[in-house]
Parts: sequence; C-alpha cells; structure tokens
Amino acid sequence: MNTLSNGFVKLRALEPDDLELLYAWENDPEVWRVSNTHAPISKYMLANYIKSSDQDIWESRQLRLVIELLDNQQVGSIEIFDFDPFHLRAGVGVIIFADEERRKGIASQALQLLMNYAHNELGIYQLYANVAETNEASIALFRKLGFLQTGCKTDWLRIPGKGWECELIFQCKLS
Repeated sequence: MNTLSNGFVKLRALEPDDLELLYAWENDPEVWRVSNTHAPISKYMLANYIKSSDQDIWESRQLRLVIELLDNQQVGSIEIFDFDPFHLRAGVGVIIFADEERRKGIASQALQLLMNYAHNELGIYQLYANVAETNEASIALFRKLGFLQTGCKTDWLRIPGKGWECELIFQCKLS
C-alpha cells in the first residue's frame, strides 16, 4: 500500500490544477483564524507557491499535501513546516475546509498517514503543533494521536473584538 494512502484518505502533492481550490481555501477568513494568515493571497502568489512546491523538503523545509477522499474529492490540506534536518523535528498543521467533512475522522486518518511518512520516509524524530486553546477539535485530534501538551504561550493570539487567548504547544515523538 502507498505510504500516503490507507483505503480511506490519500495525501498527494499540490498540482497546477489546484490553483482555484487553494485560492478559495487560502482566502477564507474562517481559515485565517487557525492559519495565522492576516491578508488575502493572490492567485499569482499561489501559482508561484505551487510551482515551487516540487522542491525537496530538505531544501524548502516544508511539505504541503492535499487531503483527498478515495473519490478524489479534495477536503483539506496537511503540512510539515519548520523542518529542522539537524534536530529531525518539524511542525505539523492540518485543516479540513468544508464543515460537512469535519468530525468524520478524516483529519485523524490524514495525520496518522503523515506521522508514519514523516518517521519512516523522512526520518523525523518529533513533530509539534501549535493550537489555540479554544480549538477543541484540534486539541482532541492531537491528543488522540499521542501528542502531549508540553507548553502554553499565554495571551499569544489576538482575537479581534474578543481579546487574547493562549496557544498550546503539543509534541509527539514518532516511533
């Protein structure tokens, strides 16, 4: 079986045909809240990003993959970022974009695939995730897959009109 597919979901590289999809996802203000984005992103910038996504993770220090269901429906993305090849660690982020596809186990399946790939193919020793303290779904997801909360950045995230919230740090040693 492909290391990036499990009979439920598959993870694949970005393709030029993903431009419109990526444009819609990246410019959704609901997504900005969890992705630390603060301004719209142009199609030009995204097209260049897709073109450069063929760089090796050892060079670019990141890997972004599209999450697809087996019927080829794109439902989200998952990424390794801030890859440190010396310490063999990286950040991980995952998002399911359509509300109707959330809470179906898709993110869990995708993250498990990525964790296995990161460990077995890339030799990554440890992954971390930064999660807003109010993001209960992500907290549950990371805990379910063995991530431990190792820290809290107090009043780290500004929520316009609401004040501040903490960002939790989760880590998982891969084995």
